Amino acid sequence: MNSSSTLAPDPQLRPVTWDEYIGQENIKENLRVLLAAARGRNQQPEHILFYGPPGLGKTTLSHLIAREVGKDIKVTSGPAIEKVGDLASILTNLGAGDVLFIDEIHRLNKSIEEVLYPAMESGVLDIIIGKGPSARTIQLDLPPFTLLAATTKVAMMSSPLRSRFSGGVFKLEFYTEDEIATIVRQSANKLDVTIDDDAVVEIAKRSRFTPRTANYFLKRARDYADVHGVALDQSAVLAALDMIGVDDLGLRQADREVLSAIIDKFGGGPVGLKTIATATHEEIDSIESVIEPYLIQIGLLELTSRGRVATEKARVHLEK
Repeated sequence: MNSSSTLAPDPQLRPVTWDEYIGQENIKENLRVLLAAARGRNQQPEHILFYGPPGLGKTTLSHLIAREVGKDIKVTSGPAIEKVGDLASILTNLGAGDVLFIDEIHRLNKSIEEVLYPAMESGVLDIIIGKGPSARTIQLDLPPFTLLAATTKVAMMSSPLRSRFSGGVFKLEFYTEDEIATIVRQSANKLDVTIDDDAVVEIAKRSRFTPRTANYFLKRARDYADVHGVALDQSAVLAALDMIGVDDLGLRQADREVLSAIIDKFGGGPVGLKTIATATHEEIDSIESVIEPYLIQIGLLELTSRGRVATEKARVHLEK
């Protein structure tokens, strides 16, 4: 079971201008300077890495950068690049000045990383032909390109790979409720739906400080209002979120099951991640990347050297 898997982003709601991209102001300012400086020198923008929990806008920033430089963006992911030949095919098919976006780059295997290093640093692709004593290396020149990468687990990236992102390594932060409210209103305009202020606030409160989740809640509330023939107001939002199992803190069933397992089965902790995964039938990656960051953020879970510990606030919430 993986009920906490990352919600799919909606291309219709993805910002297409810097003004539409709400939040992450420090990162946007850094990117504006980096891109303007590269444009002023008529150079290719340097390689950039974004990291942080899912749904905070890493992919969107990459698309905005490609739009800013006026070039195509080629999108792939670490797990999709299984062989060196896969990477070679992608790199040799890039046009001059193109942007390559690799999502979940921490999942690249080490042999592929070794091929990526000279491509990032020197713009060349080293290909080994043959095996054993007769093996030889040929070097192909690549067109200038910018590598943009995203990861939810920057600590799992090798130091040599991280160090090659000379344009910067940027951490995306959780959003404020006010920023989420602005995003919800903006998305409602794009969806051509009318939503009242109380409904916006209710979505923002439960959105886990994450735009992708807020947009998902907005669409489900819109669906509920349409089907039942009611206005998209606070009561419609509450009914829709209750229907999909989202409580007043934005917790879903998977979140509550993790907290319940720690409290009821293991006395509140500390307990290890693998044990929690076994007890809840959730994937370790889902717990670590999707569930835990929010539970920690709102003070329901603590990480200690001995394992995960549920807080008193978590006990009180589950008893409601």
